[in-house]
Amino acid sequence: MNDFSADVEERKMSSVKWKDVPTRSIDVGGAPFVYRELGPSSGVPVVFLHHLMAVLDDWDPRVIDGIAAQRRVIAFDNRGVGASGGSVPHTIEEMGRDAITFIRALGHQQVDLFGFSLGGGVAQMVALQAPKLVRRMILAGTGPKGGGGIEEVTKVAILAYIKAALTWSDARNFLFFPRTPEGKRSARDYFAALKERTRDRDQPISLQARRAQLEAIKTAGLSEPDDLSRITQPVLVANGDHDLMVASSLSAEMARRLPNAKLTIYPDSGHGGVFQHHHAFVSEVLDFLAN
Repeated sequence: MNDFSADVEERKMSSVKWKDVPTRSIDVGGAPFVYRELGPSSGVPVVFLHHLMAVLDDWDPRVIDGIAAQRRVIAFDNRGVGASGGSVPHTIEEMGRDAITFIRALGHQQVDLFGFSLGGGVAQMVALQAPKLVRRMILAGTGPKGGGGIEEVTKVAILAYIKAALTWSDARNFLFFPRTPEGKRSARDYFAALKERTRDRDQPISLQARRAQLEAIKTAGLSEPDDLSRITQPVLVANGDHDLMVASSLSAEMARRLPNAKLTIYPDSGHGGVFQHHHAFVSEVLDFLAN
């Protein structure tokens, strides 16, 4: 391919939006892992690690497309999630090992990580288990292993699902956004964005996967804390100021324990604060990754 053709191909790849990017598959330890990637092909890619009970179509395209405007973005279903094969592990340590194997299967020697909620816990495991693989990290709506209250996530989630069933709505209305006028507007905008993709959608998460993820979160919450001083990479820690799932104070605690961390707390928002404040979040992430 000559320089002109390569430039045309690069512009074409950079212009594709999340709603249209094709779903691909790669063999990882004998199991197919599905993933999507978009944005410029050069530079260190940003690997997205998603939240409890989420599949590819649960990523906010406003965040994906915003970051992919300048950086290569790779989002994938970890083992047993969505259309990926195998069974979901029962610990976040195993989930981290699977993520490492996936990244290396794609041929990457170094990546940036964006972990949201459960994905933030997995991102920490990746950085602890394969430190040379990680350049920088964004940890959003998450906390450290052994953090107080993390084991209560199941109770919080069940209550939200009961409310959702009674109101014929999505539980994330209650888990991600405050029940204020602004929070409700943000929730409507978020769910509208999730519906933009109409073709080639992912498979829903299985019951086994849900149970295994909840077990992994509970186990992590009751485990001894990790030595986060071992994570020396620059880390951006972000959350809303009233997170019902992972207390905002845990994000602050995690940032204090990380040697090279910056903490951002978004006002009047909850677990999905980075989606509610997506414009500010994307801008901060791009600045953080570029510096």
